[in-house]
Order: sequence, then C-alpha cells, then structure tokens
Amino acid sequence: MDNIYIEYNFTVSPKEPATEILIAELGNVGFESFVENENGVTAYIQKSEWNLEILESIFVLNSDEFSIEYSKNEVEQTNWNAEWEKNFTPIQVDDLVSIRAPFHENPNLKYDIVIEPKMSFGTGHHETTHMMVQHLINLDLEGKSVLDMGCGTGILAIFAEMKGASKLEAIDIDNWCYENSLENVARNNCKNIAVFEGDSSLLINKKFDVIIANINRNILLMDMKIYTECLNENGVLLLSGFYEDDIPVIDAEVSKYNLKLETFIKRNDWVALKYNK
Repeated sequence: MDNIYIEYNFTVSPKEPATEILIAELGNVGFESFVENENGVTAYIQKSEWNLEILESIFVLNSDEFSIEYSKNEVEQTNWNAEWEKNFTPIQVDDLVSIRAPFHENPNLKYDIVIEPKMSFGTGHHETTHMMVQHLINLDLEGKSVLDMGCGTGILAIFAEMKGASKLEAIDIDNWCYENSLENVARNNCKNIAVFEGDSSLLINKKFDVIIANINRNILLMDMKIYTECLNENGVLLLSGFYEDDIPVIDAEVSKYNLKLETFIKRNDWVALKYNK
C-alpha cells in the first residue's frame, strides 16, 4: 500500500531568501521532499511523521520580513519519476557536461551524467549546482580525495570521479537524497564514491584534497571550521548555496582559517566561490 503524504503549498514573498530558509527549517522537522516553483515551494511529509503542531517551530513563518501563506492537503504517494519525466529537461554545462535522465537522448559530450532525480536537490538546473560543475571542470582532480557535502542527487561527486578523483565521500542529511545518491552512483558505474546519511559530525578525523559544500548560508557558517580542518594543505574549498550579497560574511568566516578566495562564478545572483588553502 502506498504511503500517504501531507502536501503543503507555500506562497512566499519575497521569494528569496525566505524559500531557502523555509526549506531548511522544514527539513529539520521531517519534511523529506520539496519542489520549488515561481510562487514559493511545495513540501511533502509522510503522514506518519506529521502532527498538527508541525509548523509551530518554523521561525521564518513568523518573521516580519516575509509574507508566507500556505495550504495543505493529503495525497497518496505519487510516481515521482513519472512527474519528473514530464518536467525534467536535460541540461548541458559549457558544452562539456550533460546531465540527463535515462529517458533523454545522449548528446555525446565529453562527460555524460545520468540521474534519476526523483525529489532530491541537485539536478543541475539550480544555479548553484550548475556553477559547481563549472568549477570542477577547471580543476585537476586526478588521484584526488573529494568530499561532496550536501550531495543531493550525487551529481558533483559523480562528476568528480569522472574527472579522475580516486577517493570520494558524498554526504547528505536528507534520507531521500541519500537513497537517490546511492542509486545514481550505481547508475553511473562509479566505484570510488562512499555515500553517507548524516551531517558534519561524520567528518571527524577525515581529510580531503577538495571539499564541495553546496548548502545554505547558515549551515556553511556553522560548519566552516570543520570543513577547513578537513582540508589538506594546498587543498581547494568550493562553496555555494548563497547569494552575491552574502560573499562578505562568508569570506570573513573562511578568512579566519587562512584560506584565500581565488575566484567566484555568478549566475542569477547566486554565486559559487573557490578558496585555496
């Protein structure tokens, strides 16, 4: 028997950064999947995990800075793959990398990533994932160790292995993302990626040559010390999940640990920063 879900439709104004904050807070109370749209976001939680007071601790709903209205209804579990098949279009990054679903034609670019996106983040359509791929294109990853923190669908870890990385870890706190990353790693015949469900507490005593962290600003700031401690000497830290206006506060935090900003990419007000240790 299919699971029953509670679907919340949130109308958010102004849409950003409120939607990003809302998604992060909803994830912390058990919502497991999200679909952003032009008006805000639709969020889903299993009925067995839901209660009448589920939204009482969501700070952003009571913020004077934003107007957020919502409605909810009960839905049976949808065939998410069929929904994505109707709406998910393949993308290409710099005519080198294709990111597509199995039902899309292969454009025969140098790198071809095939994913079953389901309801996970990181399909390549969002500006931050697209920019992170661009950064990775320009990095020499041969034989390197790589961490993909907040891996979503696992795209960035998969691409890093395609570029020669020899030891990789992909971590996401969301169970749906964890399961989806496992599937996508297998689908792309990756042999060097270990996928974990959890947060930065999994990084104790680990070291990497390249760390990719595509997460929201508040989590990045909270976990920055851990990321920098895990970065090998002469390592590279790639950060995204925030806006150009956030660069000063991000840079101030990273600078505490003696990393230097080398370059950044901007796409529709979102940015992706590259730091060197």
